[in-house]
Amino acid sequence: MEAASIIALTMGVAWASGINLYATLFMLGYMGTTGNIVLPAELAVLSNPMVMVAAGVMYCIEFFADKIPGLDSAWDAIHTFIRIPAGAMLAASAVGDVTPAVALTSALLGGTLAAGSHATKAGTRLLINTSPEPVTNWTASISEDLLVIGGLWAALHHPVLFIIGLIIFIAVMIWFLPRLWRLIKRLLQHIGSWLGLSQIKP
Repeated sequence: MEAASIIALTMGVAWASGINLYATLFMLGYMGTTGNIVLPAELAVLSNPMVMVAAGVMYCIEFFADKIPGLDSAWDAIHTFIRIPAGAMLAASAVGDVTPAVALTSALLGGTLAAGSHATKAGTRLLINTSPEPVTNWTASISEDLLVIGGLWAALHHPVLFIIGLIIFIAVMIWFLPRLWRLIKRLLQHIGSWLGLSQIKP
């Protein structure tokens, strides 16, 4: 594999895992099984029918859980402990048969990227849940699924374009996350004041 393809696959699986881990696993397994891509030996297990069935079942569960306001944020909170280490592990595996130092570097970068995309998704959905109507929630969830599928397809077939897009995403994420955190903090302060647990600071 060319360097661009390796970087795109390695960072692509980490980025996608932070948004929807099970869709990522199933898509990689499906594309490997159908011969659309040749997975690195370390990721070949994703084409195993047992792994694909497990990923498919969990994706179906997440598909519905992710569209119920409140439940989606609880699901995201639990998956903080799943998506990030999985993203690190997938990144280390996707880079192929390399030295331990390169594999560890890939795992660190992949875990960080998965954490960033997960935080962006979870924080955005938490704010969306303040709206009582379900349309925005469903739209966000379906958009995230399409983003993961389209992003992985681009990473596998147009690696250079994906890397450019990923760089733009990371830049926007770095700009957006501090502002998102301030909005969430303000929201929690309002909730605390309604419950009489805290006062809103001017």
